[in-house]
Amino acid sequence: MSHINLPNLPGIRGPMAFSPATAKPLNELAEILLRDDNNTLSRGERELIGAYVSSLNDCFFCQNIHGALAGHYLELDIPAIDAVKKDYQSTPISDKLKALLSIAGSVQRGGKNVTAAQIEKAKSEGATDKEIHDTVLIAAAFCMYNRYVDGLATWAPEDRQYYVNRAPQRAEEGYLDYDLYQYK
Repeated sequence: MSHINLPNLPGIRGPMAFSPATAKPLNELAEILLRDDNNTLSRGERELIGAYVSSLNDCFFCQNIHGALAGHYLELDIPAIDAVKKDYQSTPISDKLKALLSIAGSVQRGGKNVTAAQIEKAKSEGATDKEIHDTVLIAAAFCMYNRYVDGLATWAPEDRQYYVNRAPQRAEEGYLDYDLYQYK
């Protein structure tokens, strides 16, 4: 049961429906960070960064919805996404993405944990300044989103297939074009 009287919607949707004024800029930020096509990181890579940070924060809803979206875009199943969340270094993702996930993990622990060596490693693997910037901002934003979801004790469907089934619709609609008050 949530800590306050939220609409009966899962995860972040409940708090967003409760406060549409704050939902709007939060969704706009998610849209820019995760879906903007003027980015050299794919939508799947950006969603994977969000899912990874959410797993480090133990946010069940966010790691599963964004993991399912990453899986949708990257054509990966739940076990493949779980493998990245558990030990990305041993998965067949690019070395550049591994370096960016290292940075994201440091941001999750605290921004000052990002090291010059991590940045140089990412750059040596081909990461641009924009990709590093966006990785840091995605990781920081997901820490906020995760704490918003879990700080209000929202509920989340336990069946992980739920998230996989919703991923194509969420990928199509994005973060701005859906009715927060509808639970389908």
